[in-house]
Amino acid sequence: MSIPLAVLSPADTAACCTPLAAGPLSTEQAEQVAPLLKALADPVRLRLMSLIASHDGGEACVCDLNDAFDLSQPTISHHLKLLHDAGLLDRDKRGVWVYYRARTAALASLGALIGCPPA
Repeated sequence: MSIPLAVLSPADTAACCTPLAAGPLSTEQAEQVAPLLKALADPVRLRLMSLIASHDGGEACVCDLNDAFDLSQPTISHHLKLLHDAGLLDRDKRGVWVYYRARTAALASLGALIGCPPA
């Protein structure tokens, strides 16, 4: 009898991995965590994560983020979608605006994977 493998988001995969210095990742773990790291590997997305995570209440509206960049609103929204799809952001539509919240557990898991102690 085979046991089905649960499908984990990259953020969930990072949570179940031991720190990199404690032992090697399996091929499967590395393949599942790589999209999470890839999502953060862009300077705009890294700044977006920082702006959202440090914003009052840990959430920000797209309207709060546009002025921080010399980019169009659709481009900002595209970057936010990639961060959301990677499991780093939650989003909530309120009227015409979308509010984003950093998934602090996902960021903490990624920090633990890299070997950073929680703040």
